[in-house]
Amino acid sequence: MAVQEKVQEKIDVAIVGAGASASVFASVLARAGKKVVMLEQGPDWQNGDLISSEIWGRRLKTVNPAILEGKDRLGYSYNAGWGSGGAATHYFAMFPRLLPSDFNMKSAYGRGLDWPFGYDDLAPYYDRVAQDIGVSGDAKAEERWRPPGQPYPMPPIRSFRHGDVWLRGFEALGIKTARATVAINSQDYKGRPACVYDGWCNAGCPIGALANPSFTYLEEARKHGAEVRPFSTVTRVLTNDKGDRVTGIEYYDRARQRQVLQADVVILAAFVAQNPRILLNSATGKHPQGLANANGLVGRYVMAHTGATIWGMFDEPDIQNYMGVLAAMHWSYDRYDKTARPGAFGSILWHCSPAIKPNDIGGIANSRNDLFGQPLVDFIKRGSRQLSRLQAFGEELPNPDNRVVLATEKDEFGFPLPRINHAYDADAVGVWQQACDEGLKIARAAGATESWALRAAPPTIHMVGGTAMGRSAADSVANGYGQTHEIANLWIAGVTLFPTEGAVNPTYTMYAASLRGAEHLAANWGTIAG
Repeated sequence: MAVQEKVQEKIDVAIVGAGASASVFASVLARAGKKVVMLEQGPDWQNGDLISSEIWGRRLKTVNPAILEGKDRLGYSYNAGWGSGGAATHYFAMFPRLLPSDFNMKSAYGRGLDWPFGYDDLAPYYDRVAQDIGVSGDAKAEERWRPPGQPYPMPPIRSFRHGDVWLRGFEALGIKTARATVAINSQDYKGRPACVYDGWCNAGCPIGALANPSFTYLEEARKHGAEVRPFSTVTRVLTNDKGDRVTGIEYYDRARQRQVLQADVVILAAFVAQNPRILLNSATGKHPQGLANANGLVGRYVMAHTGATIWGMFDEPDIQNYMGVLAAMHWSYDRYDKTARPGAFGSILWHCSPAIKPNDIGGIANSRNDLFGQPLVDFIKRGSRQLSRLQAFGEELPNPDNRVVLATEKDEFGFPLPRINHAYDADAVGVWQQACDEGLKIARAAGATESWALRAAPPTIHMVGGTAMGRSAADSVANGYGQTHEIANLWIAGVTLFPTEGAVNPTYTMYAASLRGAEHLAANWGTIAG
């Protein structure tokens, strides 16, 4: 391969990735007058590219960039994103918050890790994100579980029968529910239309009712001059001779030519495999274990959520399971207490019920993967009017052995690929098993004529961790704003910073933490950028 090196113009900020967290940093810094370039490995999706189709929507998910190992291998490709907007282009936009107990697990329980800030520090940013991008929900009902805050800008989304059928079961078991909070418009908001409830959220929502970055922070960043540079594969962060400052990044462009982009600040805002991989591949004589890795913690504490999935068949003519959104209509934190399950530590979040399509990972056919031929056809016909889904996300504790390392195998540019080892511990499996048991009780109490749990193995839903933030370099890679402990102008953004995961979808918390970090960087630019 011919190698052509060109030193690009000097910019203020190089951001690796163009997903949700990258878009927040880009928006804040571009509005502060900084010259911002986002290096995106995939295409730069335009809103007109998006098509409401399961088949088309698959192209929004990355081809797996990692070698996956361990007892419970991560479902990486389904959770990751490909192109601008990242995973938030195809996410379900379910927006639960972490609870106060999630931020101080080590201090309160002697388990897991502590966050470098508390719920009260993040709460104002949760409220601001809701206003920025548009969130629908009932804050007052939600406040039975969490501290009060501002009301959401829109009322809850519409509910359909396939979600409401579960409420009788929750009530019978004494479990309180509330309408779910989602980043989907229940009414027109900031020039974006209300949801039409066709259930194609994971194909990108071409009308913009779902708050993907292309309609929100990324659009704002572009308006203020930020650039997305697509098909740019970042391989290393570059440092000065002393190793105490980063000077830019190395990447390969669409023509597979090596380029160098000089920047005053570098922000790694890629996903769970790539942020650690880039840090490790950036090793130098001054940083022999990789950048920000003198303590050996880069790549460690990778986590996923288990999912207790309960299917129920309801003897009604049509519960409209083809309508709605892929997020939840109802949820409950009533079983969220970390010690609520005997012999198994960790939280769960109940939620129901997504719109269901005939095929793909959450479809009718895959709810009974033991059926084939005519029995499967008959089941799909019946399920297309009577099937509904209930699910509980379960928490996994941070484990240093669940980690990203460099493999011996290399990519097309000669750089080691990431290798991710992951296995659930007894607590995670126990929480999942007990949630499956409780879910079946809910289904029976709700009146399901048939109900079953998918129990072959706990799935891996969502992914966080790998560059944990904390209060000091002794136990973390970065501080509470995303600034690495070792190099002041090297920052990290996104879910890789999470030291624990709770039992909630991570995107809302990621947005809030990114807004907090981006504004701190902008306010202290002179000191940090030098």
